[in-house]
Amino acid sequence: MSKKVLLNTKEVDITLHRLACQLIENHDNFTETVLIGIQPRGKFLANRLAKMLSEDYKIKDVKLGHLDITFFRDDFRRGEKPLEANTTEIDFIVENKKVVFIDDVLYTGRSIRAALTAIQSFGRPKEIELLALIDRRFSRHLPIQPDYRGRQVDAINNEKVVVQWQENDGKDMVYLINN
Repeated sequence: MSKKVLLNTKEVDITLHRLACQLIENHDNFTETVLIGIQPRGKFLANRLAKMLSEDYKIKDVKLGHLDITFFRDDFRRGEKPLEANTTEIDFIVENKKVVFIDDVLYTGRSIRAALTAIQSFGRPKEIELLALIDRRFSRHLPIQPDYRGRQVDAINNEKVVVQWQENDGKDMVYLINN
């Protein structure tokens, strides 16, 4: 098994600041925009971006939620063991808001398709955008592309992208692992 560093701690920080600035360019003061982290791993990225926007860029009242898509996935009943759901934490209505889905890795697009279905329970958004830290562009099963991407990676075959977050894993790193 080989392990290649795609983004080190400093590069993750620089990338997150760039993504935060791109969000500010398109959403200004965020009065009409909400950030939704896709559970489980997108919540770490969403939390970090929301914190940066409010602390580093002085955006007031950034609305942040976390969306569990477990029971909306098309592979929900295909596994050997029962899936464990995460929690959905959205304490606002998304009706007529601009929603930015946030996930760490965009792979096949199936998680985002599930999120598109799941978010309808909270209202009908005005528009939906997608922010992904890592875009695995050659692995898509559905015609879904990110509006904001940290880095594009050409991972093939049995290569896997692993994102580690300080809050969960003790450090910020992104690896490409070849099994």
